[in-house]
Amino acid sequence: MHVPGVIERKREGGELTSEEIGELIRTYTGGETPDYQMSAFAMAVFFRGMSDAETAALTAAMRDSGRIFRWPEGTPPKVDKHSTGGIGDKVSLILAPLLACEGLWVPMVSGRGLGITGGTLDKLESIPGFRVDLDEQTCLRQLEKVGVFMAGQTADLCPADKKLYALRDVTGTVPSRPLIIASIMSKKLAESLDRLVLDVKFGSGAFMKTRAEAELLAEGLREAGRANGVETSFVLSQMDEPLGRTVGNALEVREAVETLQGSGPEDLVRITLDLATKVTSTPRAELARRLEDGSAHAKFMELVVAQGGDPRAFDNWTTFHPAQVTRDILASASGTIVRMDAGTFGRACVELGGGRRHISEDIVAGVGFSNIRKCGDIVAEGERLLTVHAATEHSADAAVATLLTGIEIEF
Repeated sequence: MHVPGVIERKREGGELTSEEIGELIRTYTGGETPDYQMSAFAMAVFFRGMSDAETAALTAAMRDSGRIFRWPEGTPPKVDKHSTGGIGDKVSLILAPLLACEGLWVPMVSGRGLGITGGTLDKLESIPGFRVDLDEQTCLRQLEKVGVFMAGQTADLCPADKKLYALRDVTGTVPSRPLIIASIMSKKLAESLDRLVLDVKFGSGAFMKTRAEAELLAEGLREAGRANGVETSFVLSQMDEPLGRTVGNALEVREAVETLQGSGPEDLVRITLDLATKVTSTPRAELARRLEDGSAHAKFMELVVAQGGDPRAFDNWTTFHPAQVTRDILASASGTIVRMDAGTFGRACVELGGGRRHISEDIVAGVGFSNIRKCGDIVAEGERLLTVHAATEHSADAAVATLLTGIEIEF
């Protein structure tokens, strides 16, 4: 294949064949096509886009660039979800064990947080002893025994995505819709799923700022999944304020456990059930009961034990993740909360050390925010709006200053 010719045709708005796309990804992954040519290709895609057929072919080629999970015949349906990222989004910790209670297999390969968006792996690793580096045989045994695993992406899973994402990050092509779709879906399709649900978020704390942008992305993701043989659906969810009442890795784990014990905040329970009903035929009311009667919590604890976590840690959670500084932010006057800006909370959490500016940065598991009030709440002067958990007085000061720019009360 003549790579410059492929780049030129895409640059001029032409449509590539699935064979051409597959060969390009194969040679790039193998080192035959250099970064500078793939950079040119990514920029051509950024400006010219791709058809649904091209995007599906790119997704499949990236999926096939490495190992694909293979499950035995006759095993339960395999289901998973993907979120495009948000603030306080601990849904996976609740949804995965809930779906496993239904007799489904949930092979959940998750990621780490970057920028203002938190990551499921970082949350799980706040549980003492919890391992996210599982090989394929361990994953299969755990599905057979527990019905769910939650693990990180291994080096041989979608290596084309790792190479191409790193290239996009330094060439200004991250926001390309076809490249976003292929990046997300290639990893999920490598799980060999039967059904997948997508939580596509929009708002100040999301990658997509408007509902229209989110819907366009969601439809493209769904089409790529369906074209590759996976029953794919989506839910659009707003991310203008934090989800639930906590932000920060260990704090979100605690809230997830409380939700699995039947005492979760309304918005968190609602989106969890919205997503669950997309991949199981179990009635919503019965799913809700599993969050109330302890079934989903028991399954989560099975998951924790299976992956080396210490279930006793939840008996005295703050001992493992103490905040050196806690500080309440109080309402300056009585009124109605009209803004609790999710993006501002995400940036403030990064300032505390609870998020990453670069993927190699360490995070502080115990920092973040709790007791977060919701938009529409009526508060009195001096009433608590939220609690800051920080490692130092200086970082607490910086977080408070940032947060106050994103909170508005209508008097």
